[in-house]
Amino acid sequence: MNIQFQYVNFWSLLVAIPAGIVFFMLLLRWKKKVTKRIGDEKLVRILISNFSSKLFRTKWVVLSVAFAFGVLSLMNPRIPGESENFMRKGIDVVIAMDLSKSMLSADVSPSRLDKAKEFINKLLDKMPDDRVALVWFAGSAYLQMPLTIDEDVAKMYVSSADPDAIPVPGTDISKALEKSGDAFSQNEERFKTIILITDGEDHAPDAVKTAAALADKGIMINTVGIGSEEGTSFIDPATGAVKKDEQGNVVISKLNAEELKQIAAKTNGTYIHLQNTQEAVNSLTGYLLQIRHKASLDKSTLSYRSLYYWPAAIAFILLVIVNFIPERKKGFA
Repeated sequence: MNIQFQYVNFWSLLVAIPAGIVFFMLLLRWKKKVTKRIGDEKLVRILISNFSSKLFRTKWVVLSVAFAFGVLSLMNPRIPGESENFMRKGIDVVIAMDLSKSMLSADVSPSRLDKAKEFINKLLDKMPDDRVALVWFAGSAYLQMPLTIDEDVAKMYVSSADPDAIPVPGTDISKALEKSGDAFSQNEERFKTIILITDGEDHAPDAVKTAAALADKGIMINTVGIGSEEGTSFIDPATGAVKKDEQGNVVISKLNAEELKQIAAKTNGTYIHLQNTQEAVNSLTGYLLQIRHKASLDKSTLSYRSLYYWPAAIAFILLVIVNFIPERKKGFA
């Protein structure tokens, strides 16, 4: 019989048992001291001769055992039952798209941003059963659209996405992941995945650490890298000229594939380099198809038979027995 406990943390209450033993020993010691202070030792011995220390100890043992069974009941021992007759068809997906100015680079035709939009639109066509949310990010991150199955609304948001939508410049992937994680419903047992689309030029150091924290919550991150590792310059829409740094040097934007691979690996996700849009979509949806299959076989679709009432009944019986255990020896009124 495969017994498991639903609330394992309650086991810590069992430390009260050794604490009770210590208290019991101190109580006996105190009683002996009080007995000696009362007066003549022989007289006191005659007065308390009907008291049974053995029965007194027995009551403490029974109480301790009753307490242990009470804690066991709180932990709710249970055994797996039969599978419930339902399957979770879809998964929850948060698409986080980089809208930093480097996404305007044209090392991917017609631009990194346009390529990313094309990828998302084709991806949405292949996810009719999934709920999708959209997060736009650059130096900060914003939830553009909460989880929905409305594919047309999602495509409308994607088509209007522009670097001007994010007032804070730069690229902070950690903030994008945090905002994406917050977009999921915490009360539903569905598989959750973030699809991070970016060139990986991260100006903050905590993205991999944030990914690990999301992995602990059961969230998978799949990363889509866009751009070339050689890099290229790009036009700053604010000036209409090639983007330059404070020293007047032309800024070269490069794909940081290594960080994106680390983020995916931390959560058992996959990394895809976006070159051919249809091939990238097929690769990612094929990977997500495996996740859907696992979702239909997940343990959470099992029902459980709780057995808490058995230790609770034993604890109750022992407490009743305690009331019938005397502290006086037989034959004394």
